[in-house]
Amino acid sequence: MKDVSDRELERFLQENNAGKLFCGFSLLEKTPDYSYFSVLRSKIGTKRLAHLFREVNRQLKTRGLIANFFTFVDASSIISKVNLWNDRDKAIEKGLEKFWYGYKRNVFVCMKFGFISKVAVLPANITDSQALKHICPNQGLVFADKGYCDKSAQSIIRKNQCVSKAILKNNMKGKDLLKDAKISKMRMPFERVFSKQNKRARYKGVEKNQFQGFMQALAFNFKRLIVINDKKELVT
Repeated sequence: MKDVSDRELERFLQENNAGKLFCGFSLLEKTPDYSYFSVLRSKIGTKRLAHLFREVNRQLKTRGLIANFFTFVDASSIISKVNLWNDRDKAIEKGLEKFWYGYKRNVFVCMKFGFISKVAVLPANITDSQALKHICPNQGLVFADKGYCDKSAQSIIRKNQCVSKAILKNNMKGKDLLKDAKISKMRMPFERVFSKQNKRARYKGVEKNQFQGFMQALAFNFKRLIVINDKKELVT
């Protein structure tokens, strides 16, 4: 939730008394070193974390905080310096003029209260429309930008029994600027999901960065839950 590295977290627990107490350590108790967190991630694994993420969202849905009737999908880049240079070298060896680097975080957000319902981290050369099958909801309206207006994305949306509210490209038939403006206005409040998440890849490999994606989504949803509960208390 603090978005710190393993070494930063080691130092944080050593120096911050509030952090120690929050994590269950006494003031004089020895706290873990940075290697502990790497071992812990390996023991948990991406599959177990995915199960935990789904269970948290199931409970949010039971409480009526996730409905998935109005949904928002989008993608953001996760840049990895290691992948940048490795992919560049491979591209040069193959004689390619263009290459991709890093990853993309693809997210599906319920627009009722702004909780993240699904997250899929994929290589950056996977387009938004290709990644949609991993995060597309199974009902409701799907609000999206121009990256999801092609035939492939529209086919996935229809297959999942959803209605597309994707903004069309300027050269596409049926382009309606007023309609697009309304869609953009409805999407705007939920784009904060991406502004709150770090775009730096801490790990190498899709599976490890998927783990990071789940952790960030869980942290975002927990923070969002606190805000919503506070607002409900103010209303009551």
